[in-house]
Amino acid sequence: MPRRESTPLLLGAVAALLFVLTAVRPVAADDETPTPDAASAVVRGHYVLYAAGCLACHTAKGDNAKPLAGGLALKTAFGTFYPPNITPDKQTGIGGWTEAQFAEALTHGVSPDGHPLYPAFPYTSYDGMRPQDVRDLYAYLQTVTPVHNQVPANALKFPYSIRSALWVWRWLYFKPQPFKADPGKSAVWNRGAYLVRNMGHCGECHTPRNFMGAKEQDKRLMGTASGPEGDQIPNITQDQQNGIGGWSKKDLTDFLQSGFLPNGDVVGGSMYDVITDITSHLTDADRDAIATYLTDLPKPK
Repeated sequence: MPRRESTPLLLGAVAALLFVLTAVRPVAADDETPTPDAASAVVRGHYVLYAAGCLACHTAKGDNAKPLAGGLALKTAFGTFYPPNITPDKQTGIGGWTEAQFAEALTHGVSPDGHPLYPAFPYTSYDGMRPQDVRDLYAYLQTVTPVHNQVPANALKFPYSIRSALWVWRWLYFKPQPFKADPGKSAVWNRGAYLVRNMGHCGECHTPRNFMGAKEQDKRLMGTASGPEGDQIPNITQDQQNGIGGWSKKDLTDFLQSGFLPNGDVVGGSMYDVITDITSHLTDADRDAIATYLTDLPKPK
């Protein structure tokens, strides 16, 4: 959630207008509005699609890019990753995957053919997703129009290109942990914790990583200078000077809906995609839950 110097008034007004005109980019025209508590698994899964950020990473840039067909070049310090096609195309997507195989990949980082997935795919956060949310997401993805699109292979630096080494990485750093509600906190706080820690996987970008690509948990949500695309990812802890400790809950909920910063500027960089593809599609209740959780976190030492 970056802070930038205020732009001149005219430029700020133009940027705000462009944001409003382009903010919502639905996957497809739907008769039902996505909602987390709908009766239909497909409608609930459509909501999970947005809350889990699938659209932002699995859709390439460009006017001709097909939603969820993969191919976005995700440049990192370890090389370039190309998120896969997750439409139900049987040759190049996940059309041949069973629900159990989908769940194993999403929450445990193992593909249907048994190879480990790189943690650029945030299964280290999705491991806490509730089974019902996983089932609903699978149900929705099966309804998406299949797109035949073979994405490029990852282009990683040595030794990160050695996929078999991921088994060692997993032994060192990955211990699946289902989400556990804190009985001492409210239902709203726990919903926010679930969205931030797991389904929304905020820590995947906002937490620095060590040279092995593992998150430095003692610096959780404290930002990093080497995020995807080389972006500086901001601190979203309650740090008053470097984080969002000076933001109110309303500042946060407004930001998550519109992309406007408390100083009146408009967000840019990768967070713009997060707003347009994820948080602007959430319910007011879920944005409030995220703000409740983040504003209640202890200040970093």
